Order: sequence, then structure tokens, then C-alpha cells
Amino acid sequence: MRPLSGGGSPPVLPEAQPTEEKMVVPPRMSRVNGWSKPLHKFQVACWVVFLILTSTNFGIFIPLMPPYWRYTAYGVTGSIFLFHLVVHIIAVSINPAEKSVHQKNYLEPMPVFDRSKHAHVIQDLYCHLCETNVDPKTKHCSACNKCVLGFDHHCKWLNNCVGRKNYRYFFSSVVSALAGLLCMFAILSYLFVQFLVDPMQLRTDPHFAGISRDTWLLFLPFLPVRAKAPVLLLIGLLVLVIIMIGLLLLGHLFFFHLYLSTCPEPRSASAEPCPVFAWSPGRQAGPAQSPETPEHGGQITGRGETPWGAAGPGSVPRRAENLEESHKVP
Repeated sequence: MRPLSGGGSPPVLPEAQPTEEKMVVPPRMSRVNGWSKPLHKFQVACWVVFLILTSTNFGIFIPLMPPYWRYTAYGVTGSIFLFHLVVHIIAVSINPAEKSVHQKNYLEPMPVFDRSKHAHVIQDLYCHLCETNVDPKTKHCSACNKCVLGFDHHCKWLNNCVGRKNYRYFFSSVVSALAGLLCMFAILSYLFVQFLVDPMQLRTDPHFAGISRDTWLLFLPFLPVRAKAPVLLLIGLLVLVIIMIGLLLLGHLFFFHLYLSTCPEPRSASAEPCPVFAWSPGRQAGPAQSPETPEHGGQITGRGETPWGAAGPGSVPRRAENLEESHKVP
């Protein structure tokens, strides 16, 4: 570089500062389904939220509604919640692995990927880790360390891979959860309006006879618990916040998967075996320098960006244009 006019030392670019790299090493033991340990914190949070919404909806909010709305709300929300519970458990419990991998012994450790022998985990429709021929749309998930038929994404909320075998149940759980939250939002909106306009409409249950107007009963009719009006309002507001967050996340995920259904199918698994990447902001993703981590070439730019942004919490899209990490989820 030429010196500046007038003398002086040439400008020197600052040295690149090392950035922290995040690398995930696949487990030595393949995971069977979403119940395989370790459980993920998102999975636990999902069940906790479901229990909170179920207990408050059927124990606090619906019993306050007038009889002509109460039984309708019990039937509609009860059916939706039960359907969601069933499809959610099925999506978690199914082993989405390739058929030839499904019968393997999950008590034996997986072989270590030898990069000196193979450039990619899957080559010519053969997985060097599962040691079996695979379908063209199969990918090796590094979070579960097994080949998944029709790999869609690894969902942390289910703690399981979503593939051809359980995608319909995964999508049904998203739709039913979204419908359940919309029902609860409608119920809470009605209760808040009635509380401000005519609170006596919410005190039609016989247990309210002889109780002062500033005292409310929770968990009717089997286990009445007395509470003051501010406590009831606080519970309603907290649940409403949970509902709004859930509607945003699930709505985003729902419309994103609708968008994916209009995209062309991804390239074959022989050209896109699943990697384990080291990634840091501001640089292209490169393969992690670990002899135990399978990899393939490519780069990550945005982790499944769409016109709406990322794929949504707990999922990595299957039809993103750039190569994606099978184990990473937003």
C-alpha cells in the first residue's frame, strides 16, 4: 500500500478478532423419538404451558360464563384440546427414521465419521454412519444421529425429527394449538368485557349465592377457591399474554409451512447430506473442525429465510434454498 501524501505510515487494517464458534457434536447413541433423553427445555416448556392453559381454561374461565355459553365452550375447546394432545403425543412418539434404520439396535453407539475416507455422510444414496442405503429424500439428522425419511426439520418443541412419517401429525398439532389459542382468546375477551359491563353475568353459578361481589370463585364447581377481583384479573392478564405470544409464534409457523407447501421440492439427499457446521456471525459457515462431525460443503445464509423471515421457533425449513444444518433450529 502506498503511503499517504505528506508522509507518514501507511494505514493498517485492524486484525480480525477471533469469533466464538458454535459446534454441536452428534450424540454417539441414536435417539429413537421425542421421549429419548435428554429432554429439551423447549419440550418441557411446551408441556408446562399446555397444563397452565388447560387448568385455567377449564378451571377458572369457562365456569364463569353463563350456562348458555358455558357448555358450548366446554365442548368446543375440550374437543380441540383433546385432539391436540393426541396428535402431539403421536408426533413425539413416532420414530421418523428411514425404514432400514428403524430396525437397528439403538443401544449400540454410532460409528465415528471418518473424514479421511468419505467427503460426505451420505454419498450415492448410502449413509456411511447408518451404514445403509437411503431414499433420495432422506437426510441424516445430527441432533438424533440417524437417517430420517423425508426429512423436514428437527423440532425442539417435540424434541423429535419431523419427516414423512410424522409430518401430518406435527402440522395437525400446530393447527389444533392455534385453534385452541383462538378459542381461549375469544373466551377471555368475552369475560373481560362482561367484567367491565355487567359482572353479575359472570356470577350465575349457584356457588356465588351469599358471597360478596368483590369475591370470586375459582375452579368451579368441584373445588371452589375464593379470590379477590384483582387476583382474577391478574390471572386473566397473564394467561392473555401467554396466548398472544403463542398466537404470534404458531401463526408465523403455520403460514410459513403453508408457504413451504408452494415451494419446489428440495434437491435429493445424495446432493444434500446433513452437516454439522461451525457458525459465527459475520462469516460464511464452514465445516466444524472435528473428526467426529459429519459435514458437506455449502454455506448458510439466513437459516431458512422467507418473505416473512426465519422459519419460526423450533424448526428448520426443508425447502430453504441454501443448505441447512439438520440439527439447528431457530
